[in-house]
Amino acid sequence: MSKLYIVPTPIGNLKDITFRAIEVLKDVDLILAEDTRTSGKLLKHYEISTHMQSHHMHNEHKTVENVLQKIKAGTTVALISDAGTPAISDPGFLLTRACIEHNIEVDCLPGATAFVPALVNSGLPNDKFVFEGFLPVKKGRQTRLLLLAEETRTIIFYESPHKLIKTLGHFCEYFGEDRQVSVSRELTKLYEETIRGTAKEVFEHYTNKPPKGEIVIIVGGKSK
Repeated sequence: MSKLYIVPTPIGNLKDITFRAIEVLKDVDLILAEDTRTSGKLLKHYEISTHMQSHHMHNEHKTVENVLQKIKAGTTVALISDAGTPAISDPGFLLTRACIEHNIEVDCLPGATAFVPALVNSGLPNDKFVFEGFLPVKKGRQTRLLLLAEETRTIIFYESPHKLIKTLGHFCEYFGEDRQVSVSRELTKLYEETIRGTAKEVFEHYTNKPPKGEIVIIVGGKSK
């Protein structure tokens, strides 16, 4: 029986990958990639020729058993996502859990995760925080926002650019216009930026300047 490696990949700048990650990706027998076209660019950059197989949110329920059998037969597998650490708002949890249940060793490498630099960059308290990932799109969204309005720890969200203004508007409505917010966009990339201010100020900024790229929102907790 072999093992499963969980390998973080850069969230933007291709240099943000560890020497060990490159070594593992070269040495394993198979790489499970969220999008083989996206990951192919990274592998080509680092001259990694390891065979890839698609493993994403739409097929992971079907592919887990097959991957388990390959590992049990001696295939060493690495799991990567398009960017960042697998299983953090990306595929990876189901396979990791299945490996553990079958007593297959799982080795998760440290590496890039978008919310860490966004949190530290925000200037908001980071001794205690809660990671929410993506809010529900429709069902359960209001209930979640009402619950989080009472959260005293710093809150971390992921959001898509076309939903950012709507989400900031909801923060004004449910958390209050004066709640401190920090939006980090395109982290580690050429046009990286962080906009800080009250929920109302940040909402107005992006209303006048529609955002592009990957987004992390940091929201200050409710004052005690």
